[in-house]
Amino acid sequence: MNISASMVKELREKTGSGMMDCKKALVESAGDIDKAVEYLREKGLATAAKKSGRIASEGMVESYIHGDGRIGVLVEVNTETDFAAKNNDFKVFVKDIAMQIAASKPEYVAREEISQEVIESEKKILRTQAIEEGKPEKIVDKIVEGRIEKYFEEVCLLEQAWIKDPDMKISQLLTEKIATIGENITIRRFARYERGEGIKKKEENFADEVANQMK
Repeated sequence: MNISASMVKELREKTGSGMMDCKKALVESAGDIDKAVEYLREKGLATAAKKSGRIASEGMVESYIHGDGRIGVLVEVNTETDFAAKNNDFKVFVKDIAMQIAASKPEYVAREEISQEVIESEKKILRTQAIEEGKPEKIVDKIVEGRIEKYFEEVCLLEQAWIKDPDMKISQLLTEKIATIGENITIRRFARYERGEGIKKKEENFADEVANQMK
């Protein structure tokens, strides 16, 4: 089948892939654009795994402040070269990650950062909960393992569902960006601040508040 320049151009605009990769994908998919997109996606995801071990020391630190100033986030995301760090797709990805942190309040980037002591403490709590719920002893361990996975999904950024597409985890989004940009990308660290967090607020009932104002 004859692959026209306009077909290659269309596929490049859809995927951001190189001209030769687009042409090969169209040849492999007999000119079907949708199949060519899928071909490039699969090819990219396969090579992304190989790139994940490469050192990424460039990148950017991004900030995000929630509209009313209630939540602030700083996140460092690294890539291999300064050139890739200037890529618009990379910048949008980093902004998305900052917004994810603001919205979903993770405590760690990945489960590997959680100490064994913390995990064992959480398992102990989950075991107590299961027993108090009246679960049979023989299945308590299985219940705990299932619930600890849910715990990881809540506190680990890479295991959270992406706020823009709940069917996709942040780890999957990261892998796709590695494939698209063509370099290893790592989410190194973040800090999240929420106004008033950790401060013990003074509590008074309404009657006492009115009485104090009248003195």
